[in-house]
Amino acid sequence: MIHTSSSGLRDRCPALANKTYFNYGGQGPLPTPALDAITASWRRIQELGPFTTEVWPFIEQETARVRQAMAGLCGVGTHRLALTENVTSGCVLPLWGLPWQSGDQLLLSDCEHPGVVAACRELARREGLDIRRLALLELCRRTPQSQLDAAVLQSLEEALTPRTRLVALSHLLWNSGSVMPIATVAQRLQQHGNQPWLLVDAAQSMGSMPVAEAARAADIYAFTGHKWCCGPEGLGGVALSERLLEQAQPTLIGWRSLRDESSGGSHWHSDARRFEVATSCVPLCSGLSASLELLASAGSDADRLMQIQACSRLLWQGLQAIAGVETLLPEPPPAGLVSFTLEGISTQDAVQALGEQQIWIRRLDDPDCLRACTHITTSASEVERLLEAITKLT
Repeated sequence: MIHTSSSGLRDRCPALANKTYFNYGGQGPLPTPALDAITASWRRIQELGPFTTEVWPFIEQETARVRQAMAGLCGVGTHRLALTENVTSGCVLPLWGLPWQSGDQLLLSDCEHPGVVAACRELARREGLDIRRLALLELCRRTPQSQLDAAVLQSLEEALTPRTRLVALSHLLWNSGSVMPIATVAQRLQQHGNQPWLLVDAAQSMGSMPVAEAARAADIYAFTGHKWCCGPEGLGGVALSERLLEQAQPTLIGWRSLRDESSGGSHWHSDARRFEVATSCVPLCSGLSASLELLASAGSDADRLMQIQACSRLLWQGLQAIAGVETLLPEPPPAGLVSFTLEGISTQDAVQALGEQQIWIRRLDDPDCLRACTHITTSASEVERLLEAITKLT
């Protein structure tokens, strides 16, 4: 077990040594122990032989280790956890395997990532489904988090129809930074005549906050390892509900979907592995396992969220004092995403100007705004440096 602290983790991330980094919601830095684990895994596979009898126990060990770690974070059994490449594949593969009927409605919040929206639109085109919008963005911008759960549920109530078959709602909204009441929404959907499936994009929540309650409640809870978990890109997971495992069929088929390769291709795994496809990069499992160990040794999910909130609060409060700055949320963010707008300069020019100072944030298209993310590796001095730079821009 690797033991570290938030400052110790920072010291182990080469990407943080020469820049002020606020793009954890896009991609987190890879700690050196994770990089070392990846290269050691590559080496071990080559020593054993990439396709020999001796290599399979090692491959099974590494995939089982990361599967168990991610299932533990989600609070579910490993049979409910499928390994995926990213959030989009984690959403799309089980989503497209559900039994749809022409005229079914998909209810998507207006804060969903374009990748999920595009997948739902194409599914609707092929299956003859309707798409409705759940308006949440403006609601989040004017409602304190303490009142937001009730407001979201009211908005959901108004948007549901007798034909609603699925609701897509992110856990931590990637644009506003608001936290959605996933477990409560799931309870409400169970009371609906259709008992709509609940698809949750967990790209911003996994690794930044406790997720077990939401992951257990959702039908599809898809996440990646390369953002807040500070793992390598190309590996993530999806927690699936028991009822989805009973109803959904594989969509993209491969040998990993099969319980037995000699079965003639007709016997799927009975668990979440039916949504895995074929050969993947095993060393990524070794790297992500190392990153998850580092995070766990830096404190519990709740402890790490408190550290993240401390810096995001500091940043949000500092932005209130700068003329020409407007934050999207009316109070300090509940997690690590701080979105805001600037007067007198385009978001693209602002990102470029800050980047020239080695301060890295990003712009979003909808709404057109800037987003800075604080993690447990973020320091108060970095927040102050960003605030000073923004002051000069305005």
